Amino acid sequence: MPERTNRQWVLRARPEGMVDSSSFELREVPVPALSDGQVLAQTMYLSFDPTQRAWMAMETYMPIVPLGEPMRAGGIAQVIESKHPKFKPGDIINYLCGWQEYFIFEPDGENLVPPTKLPGHLDPALLLALSLTGLTAYFGLLEVGEPKAGETVLVSGAAGATGSIAGQIAKLKGCRVIGIAGGPEKCAWLTNEAHFDAAIDYKNENVGERLDVLCPKGVDVFFDNVGGEILDEVLLRVALRARIVLCGAISDYNTPEDERYGIKNYTSLIINRGTARGFIIIDYLGRALEGLLNLNKWVEDGKVIQEIDMQHGFDQIPATLTRLFTGKNLGKQLLKVSDAPLPLRTSAIEQAVFKIMTAYMGWRRG
Repeated sequence: MPERTNRQWVLRARPEGMVDSSSFELREVPVPALSDGQVLAQTMYLSFDPTQRAWMAMETYMPIVPLGEPMRAGGIAQVIESKHPKFKPGDIINYLCGWQEYFIFEPDGENLVPPTKLPGHLDPALLLALSLTGLTAYFGLLEVGEPKAGETVLVSGAAGATGSIAGQIAKLKGCRVIGIAGGPEKCAWLTNEAHFDAAIDYKNENVGERLDVLCPKGVDVFFDNVGGEILDEVLLRVALRARIVLCGAISDYNTPEDERYGIKNYTSLIINRGTARGFIIIDYLGRALEGLLNLNKWVEDGKVIQEIDMQHGFDQIPATLTRLFTGKNLGKQLLKVSDAPLPLRTSAIEQAVFKIMTAYMGWRRG
């Protein structure tokens, strides 16, 4: 077999301010031969998420990405060669593929996130969209926000991958849902397609004034992806025993540390006996199957819309990341690297087991 060449986008420099393509460099390296216990996979889809900006610049819940190494990213790939008994050519996996066309992993070695085999009969792009941001919305809203029917749930970054799913789950739970997004197109999508009760265009409307009109009794649950001034405005308008879900702070990710917005109205949490709690999705990875099965069922039943902003082509990878921070994307930002190089592995038994597990997880969640 001729030697394969692996194209990679490696981290060339740590970003200062707004992340752009200058932080990355294209590199071509040979794909080495497999050793016992290793698996070779080819990347099909890549996920783009705001947390990648933090991975580039600092130690977080994940180690900082080393300079000269492929940029870290979750993705969907297909196994094309294997010297491990649990993985076979044709298997579809969810893994931290990185910005590269091929990668080798060791299932029994140390992995930041373990490789997960996915059912071959499901849409891999949908599963990737649901596997990180979908799960973040699922567990963040239900476990941290604890919404109750009739409550008012507010979501910032509501037209993004996480916020759009969080708001739709809140609707499923019988809540009144308001989204904050940038621009009339996104706000129209929230009310017309995702069926939010109302939307606030922070680019063209005064957020505080709109909240006074739309939330006269206050906000019971705030799912926050933005932080900064919007979080401060909401703090002034929380209801008694409100819960604030601190999911992200994208407004400050590209801002120098000494210029970041300082929260001023946190004492409102004391007055209203509210709580603000941060969380990271890795805290819930042990329950990922529950979330994925329920989310996929809701999508299949038409109860939740998973909007996907799909870009195409390996050369477009760096530019696709910047879309997250310039407001160009609607829904989950993905990029297709390649089609599946091999026929998909699936079976009637696998599909039957999947249906049984879906029914069970739905019953357990209620």
